[in-house]
Amino acid sequence: MTIYDSIEKQFSLYLQIEKNASPNTLINYKQDLNNFFQFLHKEQMNGLNEVDDRVVRLFLTYLYDQKLSRKSVARKISSLRTFYRYLEREEIVENNPFLTIALPKAEQSLPHFLYKEELAQLFMASDLSSPLGQRNQALLELMYATGIRVSECQRLTIDALDFSLQTVLVYGKGRKERYVPFGTFAATALQQYISEGRKQLLTKSNLDSSAIFLNAKGTPLTDRGIRFILNKIVEDAALTIHIHPHALRHTFATHLLNEGADLRSVQELLGHDHLSSTQIYTHVTKDRLKEVYMKNHPRAKKR
Repeated sequence: MTIYDSIEKQFSLYLQIEKNASPNTLINYKQDLNNFFQFLHKEQMNGLNEVDDRVVRLFLTYLYDQKLSRKSVARKISSLRTFYRYLEREEIVENNPFLTIALPKAEQSLPHFLYKEELAQLFMASDLSSPLGQRNQALLELMYATGIRVSECQRLTIDALDFSLQTVLVYGKGRKERYVPFGTFAATALQQYISEGRKQLLTKSNLDSSAIFLNAKGTPLTDRGIRFILNKIVEDAALTIHIHPHALRHTFATHLLNEGADLRSVQELLGHDHLSSTQIYTHVTKDRLKEVYMKNHPRAKKR
């Protein structure tokens, strides 16, 4: 046991109990703290109260030497800022040396999304006569219909679905709840899967599981399982694109905004705390821009 293990455990309990942090958030904090503790050991520093502005700048250099992205560095600094805020509260240190450090600006990259033609190919790929094909179709339809995160999808249970209102109760980051509507295509795919394919999959495990999405053994799908399924759908559709679950979330938001949805509504549907997180989706495709220009500019074409 190192000198930091005890304080790390106390901090983890603080995040769980007072901040209601998700398991993934706890894992990220643990990784960030361990990275920092390794640096302190390398620099032969034995106390958290020895860290000052100079040490923080050395730590930044240490992170960049590892070829980390600006986004990863920013996350680690943010984690340590929270950690030292906790240490201040517990009177373990006198000040927070990470408060004066500006977070690196993240690279401005637009989220990848799918075109309607690509989606159409994906929706034609699954064999709806098989239990796994029905599951894959329901999974794809629901993720595109709602824009939910893969972790949110993996946790969904049968009682979260309301087919009369066509809504699903989603537990987001920090265990925040939100109701998200879904359309007719998703409803049809889900009803077929639940009434047929899911029942057949449950017989493989003899479990009384409430999870919506099950694997071939009849047990709940994992995050990794969902990613594997989506890649398999792309392969079956003979597409050359690389798809990950978040691409469907990006596509959901992009298509809504391109069709005229307001930013606040999309923010609520995505479960974003801050509007700035949603604003990245205000980009539109070149084809859409050209279409708007040609339709509306007085001198775009001869009339």
